[in-house]
Amino acid sequence: MASKYDLMVIGSGPGGYVAAIRASQLGMKVGVVEKAELGGVCLNWGCIPTKALLKSAQVFEYINHSENYGIQVKDAKADFTGMVKRSRGVAEGMSKGVQFLFKKNKIEQLAGHGTLKKGKKVEVKNEAGKVTTYDADHIILATGGRAKELPNLPIDGKKVIEYRKAMVLEKQPKQLVVVGSGAIGVEFAYFYNSIGTEVTIVEFMDRILPVEDEEVSKQLERIYKKAGMKIMTSAEVTKVDTSGAGCKVTVKTKKGEEQLTCDVVLSAVGVTTNLAHIGLEEVGVKTEKGKVVVDDYYKTNIDSIYAIGDIVHGPALAHVASAEGIICVEKIKGMDVEPLNYNNIPGCTYCSPEVASVGYTEKAAKEAGYEVKVGKFPFSAAGKAKAAGASEGFVKVIFDAKYGEWLGAHMIGANVTEMIAEAVAARKLETTGHEIIKSVHPHPTMSEAVMEAAAAAYDEVIHL
Repeated sequence: MASKYDLMVIGSGPGGYVAAIRASQLGMKVGVVEKAELGGVCLNWGCIPTKALLKSAQVFEYINHSENYGIQVKDAKADFTGMVKRSRGVAEGMSKGVQFLFKKNKIEQLAGHGTLKKGKKVEVKNEAGKVTTYDADHIILATGGRAKELPNLPIDGKKVIEYRKAMVLEKQPKQLVVVGSGAIGVEFAYFYNSIGTEVTIVEFMDRILPVEDEEVSKQLERIYKKAGMKIMTSAEVTKVDTSGAGCKVTVKTKKGEEQLTCDVVLSAVGVTTNLAHIGLEEVGVKTEKGKVVVDDYYKTNIDSIYAIGDIVHGPALAHVASAEGIICVEKIKGMDVEPLNYNNIPGCTYCSPEVASVGYTEKAAKEAGYEVKVGKFPFSAAGKAKAAGASEGFVKVIFDAKYGEWLGAHMIGANVTEMIAEAVAARKLETTGHEIIKSVHPHPTMSEAVMEAAAAAYDEVIHL
């Protein structure tokens, strides 16, 4: 191990490890401090293992509805333990992949907890308590986040759990209450409901997936209710009694209090930053509302110290952290880089049907002063969707009526998380609505719905 690095990164999540690899590509000597598994929460306890669980649930649903495809299957059972085991295997494989990339790029892994020290130094304390101090010309903080805990919903790790525990429960709960209906909440709700758990979602806002376009939220709520879930919006958990065999959950609604019973409560009310005990106060790094304050290129108020990912203001998403890490490193190297456009960040929710979006919602576009043209195309009118047995959902696009600028795209349906990149790239290239209409899309595909939705905005749609 070296004692001096051109760049030290504290945290090896999708922000930290991507920044480290890009720095190595640009000729920097890089060390990465990580106290747990390489890949951070995303690879080990978030993005990747949850998608493995969701795929198992989807396959089970296919089997249960195999008669719709002309296939007879009898006595299919969900092997909860097997699903969890597969999920963990996928995560472990991805973490080993990061190890390989570190070796390939000659990045040194420093196992332990990293703390900033004055004079461009980082102190690393390993599990055995040994402390080693390293020097670095530049330091990037990428310490990520963890599950947020509410006062009325204390997490005990047994009956009241967060997303990590939800991935590795010893046995499948018969009844589950999910508090919070952002991406984490609705994904776990779908997974457990699809394998037979009775699921109730409690959401403080007036609709589930409250950051999405209202039409998308309403569509997903209808689908979830049809699947047997109970959904309580404009509702708040005020108390959880775990003294008995299960849980008694008191929920305050507009109509009064209601008590729910369940085996487990999943708290999915968001994430909070990992900023404690990393030396911010000692070196004088400025924070505001629980986030590190940075400029457009992620430099803090202290020369040579930078911050990216969940600990800075912006969407707490893996792909955002990765993009920030690359921009930060390239700026450090003196390259000509442009700031990240946070209004062109795709958001994806991997429940079934999937949800994906980018840019303005219809409401936000109007509030921003735009006169808009809105087009919507249902998958029920798409040949590929009908053939695939995936006709639920739609694509909705929003254009500026004056100049044709693509303001936003909102999708709910099968595979839409793969389709949203078209809108992101088109918006980056300042593509207009008419250019999308005239871009020939292959038939039959799900992506045809994007072209058809654009055509609908200009009263040119063919298949409606």
